[in-house]
Amino acid sequence: MFDNIRADFDAHGRDAGAQGFWVMVIYRFGRWRYGVRPALLRKLCSFIYKVLYKIIQIITGIELPCEAVVGRNFVIDHFGGIIVSGYARFGDNCRIRNGVVVGLRRVEEPVAPIVGNNVDIGAGAKLLGPIRIGDNSIIGANAVVIEDVPENSIAIGVPAVVKPRRQQSTAAYNP
Repeated sequence: MFDNIRADFDAHGRDAGAQGFWVMVIYRFGRWRYGVRPALLRKLCSFIYKVLYKIIQIITGIELPCEAVVGRNFVIDHFGGIIVSGYARFGDNCRIRNGVVVGLRRVEEPVAPIVGNNVDIGAGAKLLGPIRIGDNSIIGANAVVIEDVPENSIAIGVPAVVKPRRQQSTAAYNP
């Protein structure tokens, strides 16, 4: 738990006041409590987690339940309006911004997106249903993604259109 919290602290620019960092601290505590023994102590930790989770949800407007699986260096830029389903999965080095929803498409179908490594999700984006977002992809602001996004792609629009990412040129810029 503490190694992940240190990595999250670094990923949030070593800013102890970053609301995204505090959400991650509560998230990491919630995941850690599952391994606490004996059962009575685990129940006490569960109670503490549920109280802290609700407080942080009210203060920050970010809902990240500990049932979701989040990799290392997960960054929450800009607080507010972020909802992540407990069924969602994120790889390492992902970044999400305000207004993002990662959740179910239908209540009867409890399957949420699986997001790969190094994925950048723009403000207001919605990722819904049983989809996969490939590594090194970008989800544009306000995109509504309901289909798979392959690796090294960008998804933009409503509904999202998927295009391959342009490779950055290593040549020097000469005007």
